Amino acid sequence: MSQRKAFLLILVAAVLWGTTGTAQNFAPSSAHPVAIGAIRLAIGGIVLLVFVVIQGKFYIKRWPKLTTCLAAVSMAAYQPLFFSAVSWTGVAVGTVVAIGSAPILAGLLEWLFYRHIPDRRWWLATILAVAGCTLLASNQETVTISPLGILMAVGAGLSFAAYTLFSKKLLEQHRSETVVAVVFTLAAILLSPILFLYDFSWLLESNGIIVALHLGILATAIAYLFFARGLLGTSAATAVTLSLAEPLTASILGMVVVKEVITVQILIGLALIFTALVFLSIRKSSL
Repeated sequence: MSQRKAFLLILVAAVLWGTTGTAQNFAPSSAHPVAIGAIRLAIGGIVLLVFVVIQGKFYIKRWPKLTTCLAAVSMAAYQPLFFSAVSWTGVAVGTVVAIGSAPILAGLLEWLFYRHIPDRRWWLATILAVAGCTLLASNQETVTISPLGILMAVGAGLSFAAYTLFSKKLLEQHRSETVVAVVFTLAAILLSPILFLYDFSWLLESNGIIVALHLGILATAIAYLFFARGLLGTSAATAVTLSLAEPLTASILGMVVVKEVITVQILIGLALIFTALVFLSIRKSSL
């Protein structure tokens, strides 16, 4: 797969992910963030599993158990951490901190597990992105800043980075759609006890089921399928950095749809993230 196509798939996935925080705002008030994350994963896992079964590509032989379990645990942890972060500290900040922290964490994980150090351009792009995230997250006069929410967002960033790293390893031996289906099905099973701990009556409301289907099908099944295929053409660290299109999307939607306040500080932060994204993409596509 060409790098240009890989980048396009990852960027489309990131834009779809960027709608999750805003979509949560339209869910019924009785919908708990952790419950939303569990339902998102359950619907996404079922859709992906049906997809690969219909194609006749689902099989369970020769799967590296440890890597598969680590990928599933990372994805299972990401859901409640991300949605709780968004609930505690707002759509823009929660999403930006979660995804903004993920690139540098992905680079550190690649070095820790594979002794692969990203190049200078990747580090420069990551520094610009982290600076942009810092501006967005420190805008205390216009958004809600919760230390617990920030901590959850960083935890979500670590979970996403780990999921990407382990999924990249699985893609060396298995098809992208099969990897996503297996990992998400296992992650959904891990989160299944949540179904007995929270109230899910909100799914009986029209806006509740619409939000759940949007998150499960578009922002999970389709988005992560695109992301997995994009991983075939780039490194885990680069893929996570390209995912910064998510906070760009989330911040724009937060300001336009949710009516979160826009300031000069937010604009500078978004500009830095966008510059980092373009810088990395131009560099890679020119090779």
